[in-house]
Order: sequence, then structure tokens, then C-alpha cells
Amino acid sequence: MQTLEQLSNFVSRYMALFVILIAGISLFQPWTFIWTVPWITILLGVVMFGMGMTLRFADFKLVLQRPRDVFIGTVAQFGIMPLLAWALAHAFALPPELAAGVILVGTCPGGTSSNVMTYLARGDVALSVSMTMASTILAPIMTPLLTLWLAGQWIDIPAEKMMISIAQVVIAPIILGILINHFFERPVQKAIKILPLISVIAIVLIVGGVVSANAERIIETGALIMLVVICHNLLGYALGFLVAKALGMNMAKVKAVSIEVGMQNSGLATSLALLHFGAAAAIPGALFSVWHNISGSLAANYLSSRMKKSS
Repeated sequence: MQTLEQLSNFVSRYMALFVILIAGISLFQPWTFIWTVPWITILLGVVMFGMGMTLRFADFKLVLQRPRDVFIGTVAQFGIMPLLAWALAHAFALPPELAAGVILVGTCPGGTSSNVMTYLARGDVALSVSMTMASTILAPIMTPLLTLWLAGQWIDIPAEKMMISIAQVVIAPIILGILINHFFERPVQKAIKILPLISVIAIVLIVGGVVSANAERIIETGALIMLVVICHNLLGYALGFLVAKALGMNMAKVKAVSIEVGMQNSGLATSLALLHFGAAAAIPGALFSVWHNISGSLAANYLSSRMKKSS
């Protein structure tokens, strides 16, 4: 078990490098990870189940104890990123499937990696976790409706089917994980240190599958989509920071909101794109998965070293 824990810590620490490595292999040798494509939805469920196993019912009290902070952060999450995605899709005149994929990334809830990055940035981790929980709970409603509103001009949006997919792939595994943690807390706490290893493996396989399935298209349009993804992510950090600062939050909270807004559950975006829009629409989500792990680490280092944590 100790060896697995050490391996889990190592893989978590260098997750961005593993994601880049697998993406590179998948791009130039697509056959290596094409087999993972049919398993992407299940792999995302595994990640969400792992998230659930780290939570307790008591954790949801945080949302109720800090309603103003969570409300501001969640409104910023579902306001800034979807509108940024829509604006970028127009600005770069993206083809319909790619535009829908970018918008889908924007309308998804915050990613679990944001909690780790907030910790590294010496931000308000409790707020980050609360925002992730709140946006994830709202995702079955907000993600399909926002996608329908913003991407409906490019492509048909099966909003009802998306709601069902999110409930099945995200909400159900999280609830199952929470229940298992509640009823089997002692063995879960012993195994919880290796959960990051399982989650990282699942995430890199998702990235590998999507990149493999779209290798030719990525080579053709990858530079453009990567530019859009980078702009989307970095502007999300910046606007999240500015909104939180303008509303009088202290620096620890500002860091949490900034990172939470900028980092998306791109695995969910990828899975939904494959299920409902086609393989090309999954490209932005896959590239976002690669990029936001890199930028999140850099942002955490910058925020931690340049800005003192406020009380």
C-alpha cells in the first residue's frame, strides 16, 4: 500500500507531464489509445466516483455556511466561461462542431483539479471545494440550457439527453462515492490516498482516446483550437480574479474564484461531445484537459509566490 501511495503522489505531482506525454503519443501514433474511445464515458464516471469518495455529507454544509461567496463564485463560473467561449467561437469563426465543443467546455462545471491548484496557490480551499460541488450539482440543468442558448445557432442541441447523460456520468457516481464513504468510512480512508492514481490514469486515457480519434483533424486545426483554448482558460482566470476582487473578497477567496472559474471539467465536456455532437466537438475538451493542467500549475505557483494570503 505504501508503494502505491508513493506512486499516487508522484503521478499526481507530475500529472500535467503525463497528460502531455500521452497526448503526444496519441497524436502521432493514434493506434496506441484508440481502444479507449468506447470507454471514455465510463472512465469519466470513475473520476467522478473518486471525487465522491473524498466527500462527506457534512461537506455540503460549507455551501450553506458561505452562501454569498459560493453564489458569487458559481455565478462567475456559469457566466464568464460560457460567454467567453461564445465570443471566442465568433471571433475565430470556428466551424460548427468545433464552436459547439468550445462552448460545451465553457458551460461545464468547475474541474476537481482546481481544488488542488487552489491549495498550491495558498487560496481558500474550502471555497474552491464548495464552488466545485455547487457547480457540479447545478450542471445537469445549467450545462444543457447554456449550451442550447449559446451553441444552438451552430448545431442541434439535445438538451434533455444531455441532462440525463450528466446525471448518469457525474451525479450518480458522485452520490455513490459519498454513500460508500459514509457507510464504509474506515476502509475508504485507508484507500483514499491511492485515488489520485486511479483518477490520473482515467484522465490520461480519456485524453489519449480523444486525441487518437481526432489525430488528423488536430494536426490540421490544432494550432487554431489550441489558441482558442489558451485564450479561454487565461481570460477565465483573469476575469474570475477581477470579479472577485471587485466584489471585495479577500485575496485567499480571490485566488479560489480565479482558479475555479478558469479550470473546467473538460472530461465531462469531452464525454458529452462524443455522446451528442461527434468526435470533432470533443477536440476542444481534450486540448483543454492538456492545457489547463499546465496553466493551473503555473497560476498556482504565481499566485502563491507573488501574492500573500490575506485573512
